[in-house]
Amino acid sequence: MTNLFLDRNLALEAVRVTEAAALSSSLLMGRGDEKAADQAAVNAMRNFLNNLNINGKVVIGEGERDEAPMLYIGEEVGNKKGPKIDIALDPLEGTTITAQGRENALSVIAMASSGGFLHAPDIYMYKIAYGSKFNDLNIDPESPVENIINALSKHINIKNENLVVCILDRPRHKDLIKSVRKTGARIKLISDGDVSAVIATTIEDSGVDLYIGSGGSPEGVLAAAALRSLDGKIYGKLLFENQEQKERANSMGITDFNRIYTTEDMAKGEVMFAATGVTDGTLLKGIRIKQNFATSHSVIMRSKTKTLRYVEAIHNLEKKPISLK
Repeated sequence: MTNLFLDRNLALEAVRVTEAAALSSSLLMGRGDEKAADQAAVNAMRNFLNNLNINGKVVIGEGERDEAPMLYIGEEVGNKKGPKIDIALDPLEGTTITAQGRENALSVIAMASSGGFLHAPDIYMYKIAYGSKFNDLNIDPESPVENIINALSKHINIKNENLVVCILDRPRHKDLIKSVRKTGARIKLISDGDVSAVIATTIEDSGVDLYIGSGGSPEGVLAAAALRSLDGKIYGKLLFENQEQKERANSMGITDFNRIYTTEDMAKGEVMFAATGVTDGTLLKGIRIKQNFATSHSVIMRSKTKTLRYVEAIHNLEKKPISLK
Protein backbone atom coordinates (compact mmCIF):
# COMPACT_ATOMS: atom_id res chain seq x y z
CA MET A 1 0.00 0.00 0.00
CA THR A 2 1.41 3.35 -0.97
CA ASN A 3 1.62 6.12 1.59
CA LEU A 4 0.47 8.57 -1.08
CA PHE A 5 -2.62 9.61 0.81
CA LEU A 6 -0.65 10.50 3.92
CA ASP A 7 0.93 13.28 1.85
CA ARG A 8 -1.04 16.47 2.43
CA ASN A 9 1.10 18.26 -0.12
CA LEU A 10 -0.36 16.10 -2.86
CA ALA A 11 -3.87 16.96 -1.66
CA LEU A 12 -3.08 20.63 -2.13
CA GLU A 13 -1.59 19.88 -5.55
CA ALA A 14 -4.84 18.16 -6.50
CA VAL A 15 -6.68 21.37 -5.65
CA ARG A 16 -4.33 23.33 -7.89
CA VAL A 17 -5.37 20.99 -10.71
CA THR A 18 -9.10 21.63 -10.20
CA GLU A 19 -8.50 25.35 -9.68
CA ALA A 20 -6.78 25.60 -13.06
CA ALA A 21 -9.61 23.79 -14.84
CA ALA A 22 -12.30 25.83 -13.08
CA LEU A 23 -10.60 29.14 -13.79
CA SER A 24 -10.19 28.37 -17.48
CA SER A 25 -13.75 27.14 -18.03
CA SER A 26 -15.25 30.00 -16.00
CA LEU A 27 -14.20 32.47 -18.69
CA LEU A 28 -16.76 30.79 -20.95
CA MET A 29 -19.63 30.84 -18.47
CA GLY A 30 -22.91 31.80 -20.08
CA ARG A 31 -21.49 32.02 -23.60
CA GLY A 32 -23.50 29.07 -24.87
CA ASP A 33 -20.54 27.03 -26.08
CA GLU A 34 -20.40 23.74 -24.18
CA LYS A 35 -17.53 22.25 -26.20
CA ALA A 36 -15.30 25.30 -25.76
CA ALA A 37 -15.92 25.43 -22.00
CA ASP A 38 -15.17 21.72 -21.63
CA GLN A 39 -12.04 21.91 -23.78
CA ALA A 40 -10.68 24.83 -21.78
CA ALA A 41 -11.08 22.81 -18.59
CA VAL A 42 -9.50 19.70 -20.13
CA ASN A 43 -6.47 21.59 -21.41
CA ALA A 44 -5.80 23.27 -18.07
CA MET A 45 -6.30 20.11 -16.02
CA ARG A 46 -4.02 18.02 -18.22
CA ASN A 47 -1.23 20.61 -18.15
CA PHE A 48 -1.25 20.73 -14.35
CA LEU A 49 -1.55 16.96 -13.92
CA ASN A 50 1.54 16.37 -16.02
CA ASN A 51 3.59 18.50 -13.61
CA LEU A 52 2.72 16.37 -10.56
CA ASN A 53 5.11 13.86 -9.00
CA ILE A 54 2.87 10.90 -9.80
CA ASN A 55 2.71 7.97 -12.16
CA GLY A 56 -0.97 8.34 -12.87
CA LYS A 57 -3.43 6.55 -15.09
CA VAL A 58 -6.83 7.96 -16.03
CA VAL A 59 -9.50 5.32 -15.38
CA ILE A 60 -12.50 7.66 -15.38
CA GLY A 61 -12.03 10.44 -17.90
CA GLU A 62 -13.32 12.18 -20.98
CA GLY A 63 -14.16 8.94 -22.79
CA GLU A 64 -12.54 6.29 -24.95
CA ARG A 65 -9.26 7.16 -26.67
CA ASP A 66 -10.88 7.47 -30.10
CA GLU A 67 -13.47 9.88 -28.72
CA ALA A 68 -11.27 12.02 -26.46
CA PRO A 69 -7.91 13.40 -27.62
CA MET A 70 -6.90 14.25 -24.05
CA LEU A 71 -7.57 12.78 -20.60
CA TYR A 72 -8.99 9.69 -22.24
CA ILE A 73 -9.45 6.46 -20.35
CA GLY A 74 -6.06 4.78 -20.09
CA GLU A 75 -4.01 7.95 -20.62
CA GLU A 76 -0.91 8.22 -18.45
CA VAL A 77 -0.37 11.52 -16.66
CA GLY A 78 2.20 12.95 -14.28
CA ASN A 79 5.96 13.09 -14.53
CA LYS A 80 6.38 9.37 -13.65
CA LYS A 81 8.50 10.23 -10.58
CA GLY A 82 5.90 9.25 -7.99
CA PRO A 83 3.71 6.28 -7.04
CA LYS A 84 1.30 4.53 -9.36
CA ILE A 85 -2.23 5.81 -8.86
CA ASP A 86 -5.59 5.66 -10.55
CA ILE A 87 -7.31 8.92 -11.38
CA ALA A 88 -10.99 9.65 -11.88
CA LEU A 89 -11.75 13.10 -13.18
CA ASP A 90 -14.24 15.42 -14.77
CA PRO A 91 -12.58 18.70 -15.77
CA LEU A 92 -16.00 20.32 -16.11
CA GLU A 93 -18.86 18.51 -14.40
CA GLY A 94 -21.76 20.46 -15.83
CA THR A 95 -20.82 21.63 -19.32
CA THR A 96 -24.40 22.68 -20.09
CA ILE A 97 -24.68 24.41 -16.72
CA THR A 98 -21.55 26.42 -17.45
CA ALA A 99 -22.57 27.31 -21.00
CA GLN A 100 -25.92 28.55 -19.71
CA GLY A 101 -24.52 30.28 -16.61
CA ARG A 102 -26.48 28.10 -14.18
CA GLU A 103 -25.61 26.65 -10.78
CA ASN A 104 -23.55 23.68 -9.53
CA ALA A 105 -20.82 23.35 -12.16
CA LEU A 106 -17.60 21.88 -10.73
CA SER A 107 -14.13 20.80 -11.71
CA VAL A 108 -13.52 17.44 -10.05
CA ILE A 109 -10.68 14.96 -9.53
CA ALA A 110 -10.24 11.88 -7.35
CA MET A 111 -7.15 9.75 -6.75
CA ALA A 112 -6.73 6.25 -5.35
CA SER A 113 -4.13 3.54 -5.21
CA SER A 114 -3.88 1.51 -8.41
CA GLY A 115 -7.06 -0.55 -8.77
CA GLY A 116 -9.02 1.63 -6.37
CA PHE A 117 -11.74 2.79 -8.77
CA LEU A 118 -14.39 0.87 -10.66
CA HIS A 119 -13.47 0.99 -14.34
CA ALA A 120 -16.95 1.95 -15.46
CA PRO A 121 -17.83 2.45 -19.12
CA ASP A 122 -19.40 5.76 -20.06
CA ILE A 123 -23.00 4.55 -19.94
CA TYR A 124 -25.96 5.23 -17.70
CA MET A 125 -25.97 4.08 -14.09
CA TYR A 126 -29.01 3.93 -11.84
CA LYS A 127 -27.96 5.62 -8.60
CA ILE A 128 -29.39 5.95 -5.10
CA ALA A 129 -27.47 8.05 -2.57
CA TYR A 130 -28.07 9.40 0.91
CA GLY A 131 -26.12 11.05 3.69
CA SER A 132 -24.57 10.12 7.02
CA LYS A 133 -27.79 10.50 9.04
CA PHE A 134 -28.94 7.32 7.26
CA ASN A 135 -25.48 5.72 7.28
CA ASP A 136 -26.43 2.64 9.30
CA LEU A 137 -29.50 2.06 7.14
CA ASN A 138 -29.19 -0.64 4.49
CA ILE A 139 -31.76 -0.75 1.72
CA ASP A 140 -32.58 -2.90 -1.27
CA PRO A 141 -31.80 -0.45 -4.09
CA GLU A 142 -33.96 -2.44 -6.48
CA SER A 143 -37.06 -2.19 -4.33
CA PRO A 144 -39.83 0.27 -5.31
CA VAL A 145 -38.98 3.90 -4.62
CA GLU A 146 -41.96 4.09 -2.27
CA ASN A 147 -40.34 1.47 -0.02
CA ILE A 148 -37.02 3.32 -0.04
CA ILE A 149 -38.58 6.63 0.94
CA ASN A 150 -40.65 4.97 3.66
CA ALA A 151 -37.51 3.30 5.02
CA LEU A 152 -35.65 6.63 5.17
CA SER A 153 -38.50 8.48 6.89
CA LYS A 154 -38.97 5.67 9.41
CA HIS A 155 -35.23 5.54 10.11
CA ILE A 156 -35.09 9.13 11.38
CA ASN A 157 -38.71 9.25 12.51
CA ILE A 158 -40.04 12.01 10.28
CA LYS A 159 -42.91 12.24 7.82
CA ASN A 160 -42.38 11.57 4.14
CA GLU A 161 -43.35 15.17 3.46
CA ASN A 162 -40.23 16.30 5.29
CA LEU A 163 -37.89 14.44 2.93
CA VAL A 164 -36.46 16.09 -0.20
CA VAL A 165 -35.53 13.88 -3.14
CA CYS A 166 -33.19 15.20 -5.83
CA ILE A 167 -33.75 13.93 -9.38
CA LEU A 168 -32.29 14.87 -12.76
CA ASP A 169 -35.00 16.57 -14.82
CA ARG A 170 -35.14 14.14 -17.73
CA PRO A 171 -38.04 12.58 -19.69
CA ARG A 172 -36.78 9.12 -18.66
CA HIS A 173 -37.58 9.98 -15.04
CA LYS A 174 -41.25 10.76 -15.65
CA ASP A 175 -42.53 7.62 -13.91
CA LEU A 176 -39.98 7.91 -11.11
CA ILE A 177 -41.11 11.46 -10.37
CA LYS A 178 -44.74 10.34 -10.26
CA SER A 179 -43.89 7.55 -7.82
CA VAL A 180 -41.97 9.90 -5.52
CA ARG A 181 -44.80 12.40 -5.51
CA LYS A 182 -47.28 9.70 -4.50
CA THR A 183 -45.29 9.15 -1.29
CA GLY A 184 -45.73 12.79 -0.29
CA ALA A 185 -42.00 13.48 -0.41
CA ARG A 186 -40.85 16.74 -1.97
CA ILE A 187 -38.72 16.86 -5.09
CA LYS A 188 -35.84 19.05 -6.22
CA LEU A 189 -35.35 18.75 -9.97
CA ILE A 190 -31.93 19.62 -11.37
CA SER A 191 -30.93 20.19 -14.98
CA ASP A 192 -27.41 18.73 -14.65
CA GLY A 193 -24.54 18.23 -12.21
CA ASP A 194 -25.35 15.01 -10.39
CA VAL A 195 -21.94 14.73 -8.67
CA SER A 196 -22.76 17.88 -6.75
CA ALA A 197 -26.31 16.61 -6.18
CA VAL A 198 -25.11 13.32 -4.66
CA ILE A 199 -22.66 15.13 -2.39
CA ALA A 200 -25.48 17.47 -1.34
CA THR A 201 -27.21 14.55 0.42
CA THR A 202 -24.36 14.63 2.98
CA ILE A 203 -24.48 18.40 3.59
CA GLU A 204 -26.77 19.21 6.49
CA ASP A 205 -28.08 22.54 5.23
CA SER A 206 -28.37 21.55 1.55
CA GLY A 207 -32.01 20.62 1.92
CA VAL A 208 -31.47 17.32 0.03
CA ASP A 209 -31.95 13.94 1.72
CA LEU A 210 -31.96 11.46 -1.14
CA TYR A 211 -30.65 11.35 -4.70
CA ILE A 212 -32.21 8.86 -7.07
CA GLY A 213 -32.29 8.22 -10.81
CA SER A 214 -30.09 7.37 -13.78
CA GLY A 215 -27.10 9.43 -14.83
CA GLY A 216 -23.56 8.89 -16.06
CA SER A 217 -21.61 6.03 -14.50
CA PRO A 218 -18.34 8.05 -14.40
CA GLU A 219 -20.14 10.63 -12.25
CA GLY A 220 -21.24 7.79 -9.99
CA VAL A 221 -17.64 6.76 -9.36
CA LEU A 222 -16.60 10.36 -8.67
CA ALA A 223 -19.49 10.81 -6.26
CA ALA A 224 -18.57 7.57 -4.48
CA ALA A 225 -15.02 8.89 -4.02
CA ALA A 226 -16.39 11.94 -2.23
CA LEU A 227 -18.86 9.95 -0.12
CA ARG A 228 -16.00 7.81 1.20
CA SER A 229 -14.93 10.87 3.22
CA LEU A 230 -18.44 11.96 4.14
CA ASP A 231 -19.93 8.72 5.50
CA GLY A 232 -22.63 8.79 2.86
CA LYS A 233 -23.81 5.82 0.82
CA ILE A 234 -24.36 5.30 -2.88
CA TYR A 235 -25.68 2.29 -4.73
CA GLY A 236 -25.22 1.98 -8.47
CA LYS A 237 -26.29 -0.40 -11.22
CA LEU A 238 -25.01 -0.11 -14.77
CA LEU A 239 -27.77 0.21 -17.36
CA PHE A 240 -26.86 -1.49 -20.62
CA GLU A 241 -28.72 -0.51 -23.76
CA ASN A 242 -27.16 -2.96 -26.20
CA GLN A 243 -24.63 -5.75 -26.65
CA GLU A 244 -21.89 -3.34 -27.72
CA GLN A 245 -22.02 -1.64 -24.32
CA LYS A 246 -21.76 -5.00 -22.58
CA GLU A 247 -18.73 -5.89 -24.67
CA ARG A 248 -17.07 -2.58 -23.74
CA ALA A 249 -17.78 -3.23 -20.08
CA ASN A 250 -16.40 -6.75 -20.36
CA SER A 251 -13.17 -5.38 -21.83
CA MET A 252 -12.88 -3.20 -18.69
CA GLY A 253 -13.23 -6.18 -16.38
CA ILE A 254 -16.99 -6.12 -15.74
CA THR A 255 -18.59 -9.56 -16.12
CA ASP A 256 -21.68 -9.38 -13.89
CA PHE A 257 -24.03 -7.09 -15.77
CA ASN A 258 -26.68 -7.15 -13.00
CA ARG A 259 -24.40 -6.29 -10.09
CA ILE A 260 -25.35 -3.62 -7.58
CA TYR A 261 -22.23 -1.60 -6.72
CA THR A 262 -21.82 -0.04 -3.27
CA THR A 263 -19.76 2.99 -2.30
CA GLU A 264 -16.65 0.91 -1.63
CA ASP A 265 -17.13 -1.17 -4.75
CA MET A 266 -16.78 2.03 -6.78
CA ALA A 267 -14.04 3.69 -4.71
CA LYS A 268 -12.04 1.45 -2.39
CA GLY A 269 -8.92 1.83 -0.28
CA GLU A 270 -7.56 5.26 0.52
CA VAL A 271 -9.18 7.90 -1.65
CA MET A 272 -8.58 11.60 -2.15
CA PHE A 273 -11.20 13.90 -3.70
CA ALA A 274 -10.90 17.55 -4.72
CA ALA A 275 -13.33 19.92 -6.40
CA THR A 276 -13.41 23.60 -7.32
CA GLY A 277 -16.59 25.52 -8.04
CA VAL A 278 -17.01 26.93 -11.54
CA THR A 279 -20.45 28.42 -10.92
CA ASP A 280 -22.20 28.98 -7.59
CA GLY A 281 -23.72 25.86 -6.09
CA THR A 282 -24.78 23.92 -3.03
CA LEU A 283 -21.28 22.68 -2.30
CA LEU A 284 -19.03 25.55 -3.42
CA LYS A 285 -19.07 29.12 -4.69
CA GLY A 286 -18.11 29.70 -8.29
CA ILE A 287 -15.16 31.62 -9.68
CA ARG A 288 -15.28 35.36 -9.00
CA ILE A 289 -13.20 37.70 -11.18
CA LYS A 290 -12.69 41.30 -10.18
CA GLN A 291 -10.23 43.47 -12.05
CA ASN A 292 -7.08 41.35 -12.33
CA PHE A 293 -7.87 38.94 -9.49
CA ALA A 294 -9.90 35.74 -9.45
CA THR A 295 -11.20 34.05 -6.30
CA SER A 296 -11.77 30.29 -6.27
CA HIS A 297 -13.49 28.07 -3.71
CA SER A 298 -12.45 24.43 -3.39
CA VAL A 299 -12.80 21.42 -1.12
CA ILE A 300 -10.37 18.57 -0.42
CA MET A 301 -11.52 15.30 1.13
CA ARG A 302 -9.44 12.35 2.34
CA SER A 303 -11.07 9.05 3.21
CA LYS A 304 -8.33 7.99 5.64
CA THR A 305 -8.80 10.91 7.99
CA LYS A 306 -12.39 11.87 7.02
CA THR A 307 -11.01 15.37 6.64
CA LEU A 308 -12.83 18.10 4.72
CA ARG A 309 -10.67 21.10 4.05
CA TYR A 310 -12.12 24.14 2.29
CA VAL A 311 -9.70 26.34 0.38
CA GLU A 312 -10.31 29.90 -0.79
CA ALA A 313 -7.60 31.14 -3.12
CA ILE A 314 -6.97 34.50 -4.75
CA HIS A 315 -5.24 34.31 -8.13
CA ASN A 316 -3.36 37.25 -9.59
CA LEU A 317 -4.22 37.11 -13.27
CA GLU A 318 -1.43 39.51 -14.21
CA LYS A 319 1.15 37.14 -12.76
CA LYS A 320 -0.57 34.02 -14.04
CA PRO A 321 -2.98 34.79 -16.87
CA ILE A 322 -5.65 32.19 -17.61
CA SER A 323 -5.23 30.44 -20.94
CA LEU A 324 -7.97 28.81 -22.97
CA LYS A 325 -5.50 27.06 -25.25
